[in-house]
Amino acid sequence: MNLGKEAVKMANYETILVEREEGVVTVTFNRPHKKNAMSPKLHHEMVELLSTLRYDKDLRVLVVTGKGDSFSAGEDLKEFFYEQRERREFEALLDKALEWRVRLLRSFPVPTIAMVNGWCFGGAFSIVAGCDIAIAADEAMFGLSEVNFGHFPGGPVSKQISAIMRPREAVYYILTGDQFNGKRAAEIGLITYSVPRAQLEEEVKKLVQKLCAKEPNALRACKEAYRDSLLIPDMDAALSYSTAKSDQLSFLQNSAWKDQGIKQFIEGSYRPGKGPYKKDG
Repeated sequence: MNLGKEAVKMANYETILVEREEGVVTVTFNRPHKKNAMSPKLHHEMVELLSTLRYDKDLRVLVVTGKGDSFSAGEDLKEFFYEQRERREFEALLDKALEWRVRLLRSFPVPTIAMVNGWCFGGAFSIVAGCDIAIAADEAMFGLSEVNFGHFPGGPVSKQISAIMRPREAVYYILTGDQFNGKRAAEIGLITYSVPRAQLEEEVKKLVQKLCAKEPNALRACKEAYRDSLLIPDMDAALSYSTAKSDQLSFLQNSAWKDQGIKQFIEGSYRPGKGPYKKDG
């Protein structure tokens, strides 16, 4: 995805393309000859990239997509499983695969968008689930085909889809290996919504622009408050956390949410339900 003529290519990688336009970085899986299946090299490069970007103070939004007709076909079965017979080597590789898809992506400090342009299978479900928002082409095809080669959706996949898909649909597609399109993926909660393939990039671009207009500290707080609330079962503890998070946000913003956001609402210069307040400076 190229958000404009001023997009700048970042460091060269073998398995991914990285483009940046101002505060927006688009990562494109670049193994179209393999349906963008995830190889050991891709896992290492994604860990390196995300570990660097998470400390980039100017980054506002991260978009993840695939080159060609695929988002990602999941793990490269030959390079990831078949050729990794030595146990210690496989465990080290698995740790890298989990590090970026589960730990780094899930806790990434800015909004993340999965732009699912085509085939999305197996381990790629964890990328979709790990992103904050997922928009797919109506024509994109999804599938958990592990059962067809005598296995199951391993790694983080079963855990992650259990949190976002309804149990009946999740179990059905796990047991049958049946494929489904972008419209169906939206119906069962795997993605946020779908649009025709011809409109996908423009739809994501509009969403990126909407997110970039928000106050960045507030966006991060929104992500963290929701994510962490899932880990706090006790209501009193959750309320204490919310209070501390609000105090932290006020400090980081210099109380802008009150002094600018709420003040502008009281003055009648904007309505929160229709967009963000006008930030000073």
